[in-house]
Amino acid sequence: MINITQKGDWDPTQKYLDRLRILNLNTVLNKFGSMGVAALSSATPVKSGQTAASWYYEIIQRRGYYSIRWHNRNNENGAPVAILLQYGHGTGTGGYVQGRDYIMPAIRPIFDQMADEAWREVTR
Repeated sequence: MINITQKGDWDPTQKYLDRLRILNLNTVLNKFGSMGVAALSSATPVKSGQTAASWYYEIIQRRGYYSIRWHNRNNENGAPVAILLQYGHGTGTGGYVQGRDYIMPAIRPIFDQMADEAWREVTR
């Protein structure tokens, strides 16, 4: 014969599930979206400041799916300047401008903080 005994109640589990149900993900995503824009803006190489000032984010929300996407509006002759700065580009006179890796180093701490906060929320 097997006996199973349980002591306590389901209150901690119920409280956790209740918190998840009322969690407003848009508030959290907007917070990290803004932090990402600030980080990217401050890390963008500055000549005129237009590219640094052109960062924005959007939140994509579908059933069971949330995403933050960062974009930059500054284009020159149809080419995204932020990407040209990141990866380098040829010049009109046949030269080449070396790229500078600034996007991932700027945004990585935001990703790390998002992961840390999500983990704390899940294990709380």
